[in-house]
Amino acid sequence: MNTRTGLYPNLIAFNTIIRKEVSRFMRIWSQTILPPSITMSLYFIIFGKFIGSQINLIDGFSYIQYIVPGLIMMSIMTSSYANTASSFFLSKFNRSIEEMLVAPMPNYIILLGFTLGGALRGLMVGAIVTLVSFLFTHMPFQHPGIICIMALLSAMVLSLGGFINGIYAKRFDDISFIPTFVLTPLTYLGGVFYSIQQLPPTWRAISVFNPVFNMVDTFRYGFLGMSDMNIYFGLTLVIVLFFILFAWALLLLYRGVGIKV
Repeated sequence: MNTRTGLYPNLIAFNTIIRKEVSRFMRIWSQTILPPSITMSLYFIIFGKFIGSQINLIDGFSYIQYIVPGLIMMSIMTSSYANTASSFFLSKFNRSIEEMLVAPMPNYIILLGFTLGGALRGLMVGAIVTLVSFLFTHMPFQHPGIICIMALLSAMVLSLGGFINGIYAKRFDDISFIPTFVLTPLTYLGGVFYSIQQLPPTWRAISVFNPVFNMVDTFRYGFLGMSDMNIYFGLTLVIVLFFILFAWALLLLYRGVGIKV
């Protein structure tokens, strides 16, 4: 009886939020799904074909094969982050989040709904970019399980980051601050276009604790079977980061930060 009255309504609420998020970004697919695919195609052409043809093999793989996993991960991260940050901020702006908060559903359902909705957009974009990469090179799939696990974990972590950004944002312009000044530098310093073995020792040591590098490096291992670092360290770091961000976001939601006046 308790399961019916407690769990079932929560599942309905959870499903409703996810359906709302998916219908939102699919309704404007030309702005949410198509642009990242075109951008990554340009990366494949410029860095993979034009520049990559002049670069030696990296651990037996061509340069375009080396950068493809990083570019796929980059598209997953940016799309997941952008979706949740903008969606939650708009929910605050039009006051619909207040209706969710007064509804008889736990805060963690709201958080999971928004987070998974953003992650689904990121994973969808990542899948499309993966298909596009087949037009430019052949990609081995050495460890499909690791590819799927890291893609989902990374999408959830960045979606949680977008949720937290959306909570603190007071203007729509505020949701672009973190991607511009934090996420982009971490991405370009995260081994997408190079191996950290090429870096000086100091920068190499710093890169080890860059969560974006660990996401990219472990994801690349799933495709190519090679990595710069221990993939279990990378997996552990990303999992720990997920729980930290989830607890932080849930606490902010519980306290009504940025929502209650």
